[in-house]
Amino acid sequence: MARIKIDIPEKVMATCVIPVRIADINYGNHVGNDAFVSIIHEARMMWLKQYGYTELNMEGMGLIMSDLAIEFKNESFYGDLIEVKLSAREISRVAFELYYRLFAKRNDEHILLANAKTGMVCYDYDAKKVIAVPEKLKAILAG
Repeated sequence: MARIKIDIPEKVMATCVIPVRIADINYGNHVGNDAFVSIIHEARMMWLKQYGYTELNMEGMGLIMSDLAIEFKNESFYGDLIEVKLSAREISRVAFELYYRLFAKRNDEHILLANAKTGMVCYDYDAKKVIAVPEKLKAILAG
């Protein structure tokens, strides 16, 4: 069976720290797969907020997630502080890819929890159509 392999860009454009909540824990007593999706969403929102943006208002347009891939590496537990490092590449006319590396620090070790990628499409919610990536956003993504 082929496994997902996510190639994370070297250049980090932002780092966020997100605590694991009790609601993130599943019956296996670790962070559930669905909670990892919420954690990367929170990291993306924190990154956008640094520039005064939201997913619905970014240089006059919004974002839609077109795809998502997660490569799980290790368990995470209640009480972990997850450090999320964000990167970007594959900037096209209307879309770009965001990459996430999630780590937990335990016993003075950085433990890789997961690698993830989201495809993001620029979207005009009023006109209900895909639009070009704004130049200011391209500059932020290119770093």
